[in-house]
Amino acid sequence: MSSDAPSRPVDPLPVVGSGARVLVVEDDARLRRALAKNLEARGYFVDQAAAGDEALDRAAYVLPDAVVLDLGLPGLDGIEVIRSLRAWSQVPVVVVSARTERTDVIEALDAGADDYVMKPFAVPELLARVRVALRRPGAWRAHVRVDADDLAIDLDARRAVRDGRAVRLTATEWALVELLVRNKGRLIRQEQLLREVWGPDHVDHPELLWVRLARIRRKLERDPSQPRHFLTEIGCGYRFEA
Repeated sequence: MSSDAPSRPVDPLPVVGSGARVLVVEDDARLRRALAKNLEARGYFVDQAAAGDEALDRAAYVLPDAVVLDLGLPGLDGIEVIRSLRAWSQVPVVVVSARTERTDVIEALDAGADDYVMKPFAVPELLARVRVALRRPGAWRAHVRVDADDLAIDLDARRAVRDGRAVRLTATEWALVELLVRNKGRLIRQEQLLREVWGPDHVDHPELLWVRLARIRRKLERDPSQPRHFLTEIGCGYRFEA
C-alpha cells in the first residue's frame, strides 16, 4: 500500500456492495488491519486471516462475499488458496501482491482470481475493484450443492435428500455437514470441528463429535457401518467425499 494512501474513506457512501462480508488474507499484520479498517468504514463486515490454511478454514466457516488475497503467505501459497476455493466456490477473489511479473499475474488469473492489484497500491483503487467484483452476477453467496449417487445436499436450501427422500437434520448436524461439505476432500481436524461448532471451551470433548457424526451417518449414509461420504481419519479428523 502506498505511503500516501488515505486512512479514512474518500469515496461517497453508500457504495455498491456495502454490507457484504469480505475476507482479508494478508500476513503483514499492519497492512491487514489497515485494509480491514478501510473496508469496515464503508460498511463491510470483515474477517481476517494471516496464512493460507487459516484463510481456507475461515472461508468455509464465514462464507465471505469476496476475498482480498495476498499471494506470499506462510504455509499454503496464495495460488493454492485460490485453487482450493475454486473447488467449491465462485466467491470473487481480488489478489493484492508484490509480485509484479506478468507470469505471476497470469498464474493467479488462471487459478481463478478475478482481479490482480500490485503493491504498492492506493486504497480507493482497491476498494473500487472489490466493488466491481461484488457486482459480478452471482458473486454473492456462491451456491453449494453436492450430488453423490444416492445423496444430494444443498447447503443454501439447507436440504438433504437420500434415496429420493428428504432427511431432517438438527442445527448442530447441519453445522457439521456444512463445514465438511464446503471442504470436500479436505481433512478437517477434530479440534477444529469442535471449536467451530461447539466453541473453544469444548475442544476437549470429542464425544460430542462422535455422537453427532454417528447420527449424521445413520441419516445420510446408505450403510452407516461402512460410510462412503462422511469419513474418519483415525487420530486426525474427518472429511467428506462425494
